[in-house]
Amino acid sequence: MINSASDKAVKVLANVCLTFLSICALFPFVLLIIASFTENGVAIAEGYSFTPSKLSLAAYEYLIQEWATIGRGYLMTIIVTTIGTAVGLMMTAMFSYALMVSDLPGHNILTVMVLISMLFNGGIVASYFIYSNVMHIKDTIFALIVPGLMMNAFNIILMRNFFKDSVSKEILESARIDGAGELRIFAQMVLPLSVPILATIGLLQAIGYWNDWTNGLYYLTKRGGSAYYTIQLILNQMNEDIQFLASNSAKLGIAVDTSDMPTTTMRMAIAFIAILPVLIAYPFFQKYFVKGISVGAVKG
Repeated sequence: MINSASDKAVKVLANVCLTFLSICALFPFVLLIIASFTENGVAIAEGYSFTPSKLSLAAYEYLIQEWATIGRGYLMTIIVTTIGTAVGLMMTAMFSYALMVSDLPGHNILTVMVLISMLFNGGIVASYFIYSNVMHIKDTIFALIVPGLMMNAFNIILMRNFFKDSVSKEILESARIDGAGELRIFAQMVLPLSVPILATIGLLQAIGYWNDWTNGLYYLTKRGGSAYYTIQLILNQMNEDIQFLASNSAKLGIAVDTSDMPTTTMRMAIAFIAILPVLIAYPFFQKYFVKGISVGAVKG
């Protein structure tokens, strides 16, 4: 009875703490949304607030005016995220399955290579040289996809651990005795039993592709690669342009009225538009995400 009462007390305390932390995590998002609907002058004079004195849709009206460009960026982001996630997930799954097979020739060498990549990397300069001068992906759509396909060692270890702990060795051995090849075992037995970890790693990779803008910054130029700008790059460019006009129109002698430009609140609107698809998609993957992380990270 004492243990039962103490267990309940611990659960209640844990729920209270987690609820408090969840609310704290939601506050920035709520403030972000409210700030994006705040009148620009009020945001500048009073700062961001949960209860602004005046609301405005000016930031979103400005973005709607540029929707032709923004829509193209969304389409490009969807294409890059879909292709990159699908190919990257399959590469990670195949590599992880190979590491799970302990009698694979070169198994120890592959394992050491994965572990080393968790500690060291070639750096930006070497990567830029390889992608630009050897693979020639600069100013192409591959500049947004290929760098993300270089598999994350953490994801590989996570998926390998899931395979080892969740896929019965007896089932795999029975399939081999019946004459099934490794590719058939992987496709028809391992993958169907690994939906949680596939959803987890897929979500992580999709978020990485969706939020990525550094690859575009490095490998896409305005002259040759602007057609491949994703939503992150376009919104960042719009933010820079409006800031430039607001700060330098008088110096350059350009007749542009910048007084009504939502220079401050537009940053919040840009951020909200960029994260909205992720916020919508995450609840559908949450149950797989929790199971995949908890099972895959238990054992090494």
